[in-house]
Amino acid sequence: MPKEATTATPTIQAEPIEISVLAALELKRLNLACLIDVRQRFELEIEGEIDGAYSLPLFKFKHLLGHELTQEEQEILDEDSPGMEDIQNFLTMINDLHNAKDCIVVCVCNSGKRSINAARLLRLLGYNRAFSLIGGYRAIQEAMVTGLARAKAGDSTQ
Repeated sequence: MPKEATTATPTIQAEPIEISVLAALELKRLNLACLIDVRQRFELEIEGEIDGAYSLPLFKFKHLLGHELTQEEQEILDEDSPGMEDIQNFLTMINDLHNAKDCIVVCVCNSGKRSINAARLLRLLGYNRAFSLIGGYRAIQEAMVTGLARAKAGDSTQ
């Protein structure tokens, strides 16, 4: 009796969409990557901004691209509705990225959750080198504190 042929379904390995803080900051330092801060304006006011990052709140980004927002996202967007200047800044930034599609784009939010959605949206637009920062802004802050602590510890041993 002949054996039945089994067909194995090939698994498609998706390219990683997340990047570590150290890798992202080093790429930015070398001018090989740009950071897009997808936090809402009120979050920037509370937590602080990231030096040299473009500010493009995710909910505005999704709205301007015509993606449906959840009720919670819509309520947040309604409180901070994009004006004409926001739309012009969005289009300018997307145009700048379009002209340099090979640049590495690192999306940052507070914890790394919304930035994954932003990186996926950018990849759908053809920016295959869009990534989400693991741990978000909080991870940057932690890396800065840890780096300062290490630097101070190194100074005290001399």
